[in-house]
Amino acid sequence: MSFIITRTPYRISFFGGGTDYPEWYLRETGACLSTSIDKYCFVSCRHLPPFFDIRHRIVWSHIEGVQSIDEILHPAVREGLRMLGFSDRDPQGVELHHQGDLPARAGMGSSSSFAVGILNALHALRGHAPDHHALALEAIALERERLNDSVGVQDQMAAAHGGFNYIHMTTGGAITVTPVGASADRLAALNDRLMLFYLGTSRFASEVAREVVRNIPDRRRQLSAIRAYADQARDILKGDGSLDDFGALLHETWMMKRQIADSVSTSEVDATYTLARQVGALGGKLLGAGNTGFMLFYVPPGRRTEVERALGNLLHVPFRFETGGSVRIGD
Repeated sequence: MSFIITRTPYRISFFGGGTDYPEWYLRETGACLSTSIDKYCFVSCRHLPPFFDIRHRIVWSHIEGVQSIDEILHPAVREGLRMLGFSDRDPQGVELHHQGDLPARAGMGSSSSFAVGILNALHALRGHAPDHHALALEAIALERERLNDSVGVQDQMAAAHGGFNYIHMTTGGAITVTPVGASADRLAALNDRLMLFYLGTSRFASEVAREVVRNIPDRRRQLSAIRAYADQARDILKGDGSLDDFGALLHETWMMKRQIADSVSTSEVDATYTLARQVGALGGKLLGAGNTGFMLFYVPPGRRTEVERALGNLLHVPFRFETGGSVRIGD
């Protein structure tokens, strides 16, 4: 009996967030710069043996034992099974477990990582192995079309492909993922200048995203600037100038993003950001759609101790960039 485990990374989005909504890029094109990191979503699944009084078992923050797919409470699991053609007429039911290195609804692309991971696992259970791009496109369809979530398309691409990438969306609907082209030493130097902190709260990203989408027609200037920052940041990484320019650009994009929707930031977020800048951070941003979750800062060498001390009430989460994307790690 097959026992499948998939490992799918979370991501950090640096630039271009907001331009990856079809409501924007099908009119104006979009671009994002992001990386996957060594924090993961794990999904394990198998066919449930026929000796139990339930047909499907789903373990997440709840434990579900049900007789039919329609009864499954977790929407992404229920719709993912339907999407890939699983049926209660199949000879065996499914058992699926989810575990994550980081909390959900905190700006790290967790819902999209889960969508990619579960589809990868269910495909493997059926003996299929879609490539990274096909997997990402399926995850986009799952979230946007079947779950009706107000999400962009960069997170699924980042989680499926892995690596530090420039993600481009065209008015024709095509999405391309291209490695940023910077040297390993330069990316390692950037990694050493980034600090990630957890604010200790969470929210449904789609709630903030819906406001962002509603505001798109009135925020063309801001979104056009945010789109251009992705190109500028890619050029900084591919060049040999000071990486501090990357940090300064993070500050600019965060100031611009705060203008897109009132719910993007809060007084707590603003206070944390101001304090980090006062003690040495050159720039940073709240990750994800906004409001709560993880905050990222660019901190020059020699100032990390001051920043960590000043933000001592927050959890500092060390991380490294990763390149594997969503992979199957066992059977």
